[in-house]
Amino acid sequence: MFNTRIIALLAGVFASAGMAQAHTLPRPPMYVDVIGEVRHTRVSPGDTLLDIARRHDLGQDEILLANPAVDRWLPTAGTAILLPHRYIIPKAKRTGLILNVPEMRLYYFPKPGPGKVPVVTTHPVSIGRMDWRTPLGNTQVVAKQRNPAWYPPPSLKKEAAASGEALPDVVNPGPDNPLGRYAVRLAIPGYLIHGTNKPYGVGMRVTHGCVRMYPEDIETLFDVVTVGTPVQIINQPIKVGWLDGTLYLEVHPPLAEDGVKYGDIMQAALDAISDAVSEENTKYRVMLRDSAIKTAIEEQNGIPVAISR
Repeated sequence: MFNTRIIALLAGVFASAGMAQAHTLPRPPMYVDVIGEVRHTRVSPGDTLLDIARRHDLGQDEILLANPAVDRWLPTAGTAILLPHRYIIPKAKRTGLILNVPEMRLYYFPKPGPGKVPVVTTHPVSIGRMDWRTPLGNTQVVAKQRNPAWYPPPSLKKEAAASGEALPDVVNPGPDNPLGRYAVRLAIPGYLIHGTNKPYGVGMRVTHGCVRMYPEDIETLFDVVTVGTPVQIINQPIKVGWLDGTLYLEVHPPLAEDGVKYGDIMQAALDAISDAVSEENTKYRVMLRDSAIKTAIEEQNGIPVAISR
């Protein structure tokens, strides 16, 4: 059994090698779905919650949901902060890039080199606003560009004009370029994975459909992802997965435009749990913890919860 002790030992290898342990983890075998660990830190004087989020490669909504009682702008120094670095791998092919839109998180499964430990890398992202949805479906990387210029499309120019602003025909590379220093173009026309000149918006619904990353994260991804890499863009607010014989449930707020109600979430969670138990083909009876299931659905904080005994 691929257990948490092995994960911790391997994570230590990555940390000692100077890799970002928070978002690069050993890739588990196919029968294991949960990666990473929930950790804690404390607020340093002068920190905002968003400073802490970026320092630990978390998105804004992500850290707010995990710490609902903490003021995002003026957290008290010394306050304990929960870092939700445990994830259930989305239900998709574990290859290339997986973007789970309601989770606002990107997963990358690089092909391991000879003699290398397979890894999975994950980063927070921003996605499209309700009126500019990030499209779902299967696509691929078709181009990469350093220091891209930005050519605002007519739709954005029209929106800006309606609010009394004027967008230029082109924004050249530099500190005012909203694409940042790196852009990865998808086969879906007009859609990119790119950096930003406004990093504190990462982990929110603030884009016009593109996928926005922290500057340091897109630089890391840009260096390793190749043209032709498959990209799966999915909508999974509810994820269920196994670790060491225990079943976990992870619930994120559904996209507002999907109009999902509490009863819909409960039914979808129960269906996903039933499918996971059937797929496991275990000879042991799975004893579910109803209270844990209810709590995960009510809180929708994106933290995997053990729901079986």
